[in-house]
Amino acid sequence: SLTDKKFRTQLEDAMAFGQPLLLENVEETLDPVLDPVLDKLVQRSGRGFKIVLADKECEYIPSFRMYLTSKLSNPHFAPELCAQATVINFTVTM
Repeated sequence: SLTDKKFRTQLEDAMAFGQPLLLENVEETLDPVLDPVLDKLVQRSGRGFKIVLADKECEYIPSFRMYLTSKLSNPHFAPELCAQATVINFTVTM
């Protein structure tokens, strides 16, 4: 989750190894450190790829995926977030 103390380290590791990252209980606003990842501001560096998170260059493998989940029943995400990511509503009504 975004409130976890090791969140940034886990994000960097997942990008460096091309592993999926699941962020649970996301609220309607996200941490600005995720903006370069959501915008896919990837730069070519030699044979690999890099992405700048705040003040640090991190390795990036294109197979990296990030999934965000929310417990909010009817979230109102900012238009910028909707443009950066695919939003799928799995709400079931009876």
